[in-house]
Amino acid sequence: MGIIFDKPLIGVTMCQIDKGGHPTQTVHNKYLDAVLASGGVPLALPHHLMHAPHLLENAMTILDGVLLTGSPSNIEPWQYGEEGKELHSDPGRDRLAFSLITHAMGKKMPLFGICRGMQELVVANGGALYRQISQHRQFQRHHEDDSQPLDQQYASAHAVTVEPDGLLSNLLDSTTLTVNSLHQQGIRELGPQLRIEARAPDGLIEAVSLHHHPFALAVQWHPEWQAESSATSRQLFDGFIQAAIRYHKEKRT
Repeated sequence: MGIIFDKPLIGVTMCQIDKGGHPTQTVHNKYLDAVLASGGVPLALPHHLMHAPHLLENAMTILDGVLLTGSPSNIEPWQYGEEGKELHSDPGRDRLAFSLITHAMGKKMPLFGICRGMQELVVANGGALYRQISQHRQFQRHHEDDSQPLDQQYASAHAVTVEPDGLLSNLLDSTTLTVNSLHQQGIRELGPQLRIEARAPDGLIEAVSLHHHPFALAVQWHPEWQAESSATSRQLFDGFIQAAIRYHKEKRT
């Protein structure tokens, strides 16, 4: 099990929202579409997998990769040693993501994090975040104007420079990219197991990878947005799905 014909099964994290008074878990179609476009089969993972240990373990046995999505919520500050409350929190997402990361690291399962997903990978490995980048004058603006149409919110915002000889540089054709930017938090400190893969012009970390792991990559921007029409986005998702195919073949031998 785990692969459908020749397509790997990719677990995709969900987020908790309120929908007219009904607690609801959702995932944007753009993440599912990006996985499908590169040859994977997405499987949405609800927070209910944390209700009993065997539920998550059973799910992990059939998966070939994990996609940690972006989210309107932020990681609770106590998770990285900060005081205070987070207005836009999702504790169930925190618990699910950190458990998925732990399992994926242990199994050497391919892992791809986007925006909040990158922050989750960093915090899960002992790193810390800037809670509001806009409060730090050394950084340029990194968040979107949510009064604008989506095409403008997700438009190219700034360049990133890819570090040489890393996982990201092996996937992409260029060492300089122009990316969108829709985040109010960012990476303040890396955990010891992580490697910087790219930075913005202001020095903010824009991509990381996990040492001693075949494919554990996370980016701060949103490559899932119109992924089919972006060569860079396709290279990222294609690399992730190819790693998931290799993982499935290896776990069968």
